[in-house]
Amino acid sequence: MVPQVKISDIAIWIKHVENPQLRARLKALPDEEFINLETDGVIGRWVRMKSGKDGRPTEGIRPDGNMKKVWNDWYKTRRGELVSIREVQFADDYLVNVSKLFVEWDSPEDKEAFRDL
Repeated sequence: MVPQVKISDIAIWIKHVENPQLRARLKALPDEEFINLETDGVIGRWVRMKSGKDGRPTEGIRPDGNMKKVWNDWYKTRRGELVSIREVQFADDYLVNVSKLFVEWDSPEDKEAFRDL
């Protein structure tokens, strides 16, 4: 079954995401961390909302960049509809995350040894 979420606000509230794995992934994001999601076939960037002034986490994500216009348009015209939602990963994001795994290779000696490759 394809995970879905209802268009019910200008943000997505994590508790409204039907898939438990995606819900857990979104809850684990630090404040202001971004995630790329495909919603109803449109890939866009979403950002975890900041915690409140009292320190309690805000359990939601907000659209960022061009996705903000798309989601706001959907909210005006498609409110109440269920749309598919899934995480996607761009090659650039993948490479950034993998490079963090090999920090032991990031020494000045290694840079000198491999600079001409």
